[in-house]
Amino acid sequence: MKVLNDIISNAKKAKKRIVLPEGLEPRTLRAADIILRDGIARLILLGNPELIRQEAEKLGANISQAVLVDPKTDPRREQYAVMMTEIRKSKGLTMEDALHLLDDPLYFAPMMIKSGDADGELAGAINATGDVLRPAFQYIKTLPGVSVVSGCFLMFINDPNIGHDGILVFADCAVMPDPDERQLAEIAITTAQTGKAIIGLDPRVAMLRFSTKGSASHDLVDKVVKATKLAMELSPDLKIEGELQVDAALVKEVAQLKAPGSEVAGRANILIFPSLESGNIGYKLVQRLARAEAIGPVLQGMAAPINDLSRGCSVTDIVNMVAITANQAAAII
Repeated sequence: MKVLNDIISNAKKAKKRIVLPEGLEPRTLRAADIILRDGIARLILLGNPELIRQEAEKLGANISQAVLVDPKTDPRREQYAVMMTEIRKSKGLTMEDALHLLDDPLYFAPMMIKSGDADGELAGAINATGDVLRPAFQYIKTLPGVSVVSGCFLMFINDPNIGHDGILVFADCAVMPDPDERQLAEIAITTAQTGKAIIGLDPRVAMLRFSTKGSASHDLVDKVVKATKLAMELSPDLKIEGELQVDAALVKEVAQLKAPGSEVAGRANILIFPSLESGNIGYKLVQRLARAEAIGPVLQGMAAPINDLSRGCSVTDIVNMVAITANQAAAII
């Protein structure tokens, strides 16, 4: 798949340091072998180095080029703990508490990023989403001017006439249950930035609802209309249209009838759903019924890329998400 090959090629050029907190997890080690062999990223595996080497040898995975770090004994622990207490002093975090938290690789990894010792993180093969994201929210926080973290999926559709040569970006499908107008606008802007950074598309953003350009009147419609206007104010150069029904966003013939003259309708490559409920349902319907490949969720809006895997992920999923995380890190820096 050309776009995926481009993502991997760009990651190779970026040479970013990606930390994998689940250093003993078998799929992670097999993926690390491929990533290191192909030069997709520089890897930092967290855990007891001796146990990681033993597990890798058992699996036949070559991780000799990886940096192995034990969060429980690393000499940077005190430095990281000082930083943590400063960030969370209003919450009463003590040095003792911070050092205890740093025993957990899911806390140690974000502090590596915060300190400039790593560029991005990928976890979630054996940890719940909340456990992966909580340390990120607390210590990495969001990009300047962004108040919300969201999750998008890259949807590889079997039709080159749809989206960006057969690729659509769906958001938010992973994080924010019921975004308000401001949050919805920010999700639209950050998803456009993600699409541009990862696959190089020219963003054309459709703000979805059950009506097109005032064909229905409802408070739920008003929220999307206001979010669209706010996104245009926050990012004047962004090509964005709303509210649009899905068919008006994707099908040129429908767009000509419902939204004539639009530079987005009928040609959208980014679909912003009005709620997590609709976004999650939408991507899974397309994945299952259209047999589209769904890659993600790609988390966006944070000051550094930290991505969450499904616990049902494959080795290939991990390899692809490391490449995507590296691309995000290159775009931020």
